[in-house]
Amino acid sequence: MRRRTLTTLGLAVALAAALPMTMPAAQAAEPVLAVAYAGSMGALMDKGLGPAIARQAQVQYQGQGAGAFGLAHLIAAGQIRPDVFVSITPGPIEVLQKAGLIGTAVPVASTQMVIAYSPKSRFAKDFEAAAAGQTAWYAVLQQAGLRFGRTDPVTDPQGRNIVFTMLLAERFYKQPGLAAKILGKVQNQQQIFTEPSLLSRLESGQLDATSGYLSAVISHKLPYVKLPVQINLSDPGMIRDWYGKAHFNLELPNGKTDRLSTQPLVFYAAVLNNARNPQAGKALIQLMTSAAGQTMFRDYGYSAPKGGDLQ
Repeated sequence: MRRRTLTTLGLAVALAAALPMTMPAAQAAEPVLAVAYAGSMGALMDKGLGPAIARQAQVQYQGQGAGAFGLAHLIAAGQIRPDVFVSITPGPIEVLQKAGLIGTAVPVASTQMVIAYSPKSRFAKDFEAAAAGQTAWYAVLQQAGLRFGRTDPVTDPQGRNIVFTMLLAERFYKQPGLAAKILGKVQNQQQIFTEPSLLSRLESGQLDATSGYLSAVISHKLPYVKLPVQINLSDPGMIRDWYGKAHFNLELPNGKTDRLSTQPLVFYAAVLNNARNPQAGKALIQLMTSAAGQTMFRDYGYSAPKGGDLQ
């Protein structure tokens, strides 16, 4: 059985990519399972879970990856209509719950923030030393000429999470102004790229280092610097007393300003209330939470789910 996988490089491309393509009659007869997922999950979804559910449920899997907030708003506006949505952090799920499109979302995996770097970078030896604890990772990131990449905090949770990580690093390492020295402005367009393209640019050597989720970085087999639990956002139990100390303001496209707080780096999955293929959607979530599915998550660098369902 053949499968069709759609991985978007941006929200505009996502809409174009969602258009149907001409297929052989036998393949076209298969029911479709459309899944919209956080862009960092591309390797797992398109090489692991997607093919697995296609075989198990006898469906044609169609995957669409991009920033989770951007996808959530496209779904809420009726511009795309997946059967299943998989998000990182509760925020994008809450967008669709408020729109009446999702009831309950279940945790399926978790991850943590890391600094990924390119083995082709002229700073690679410096990052290797930082990974070994021989030099400060934040000092390496401040070197002249270093090209750092991250995602858009307006559309992607990872774009917000790297800002939180840097703000927490200021407190943890007692380095006032560290976030601005490394990131510049919150919405610094010179550093911002779409989530699906971020690690690809790193692999090709276009960037020296990027923000990253440990799960995605391991999936791409890229070297990285692990960060202390105090700043990597991996422990939901630290949100109230420590992670929650980090806040920043974000200018939204509608001209309003939103004050943001940290959320746990947990992946949640839900079947949409208006899903065209809800049975296959439920089968995918059952696969994700099964022993076989959790083994697949681990193989791609993800940690076990944390916390309870989002009601």
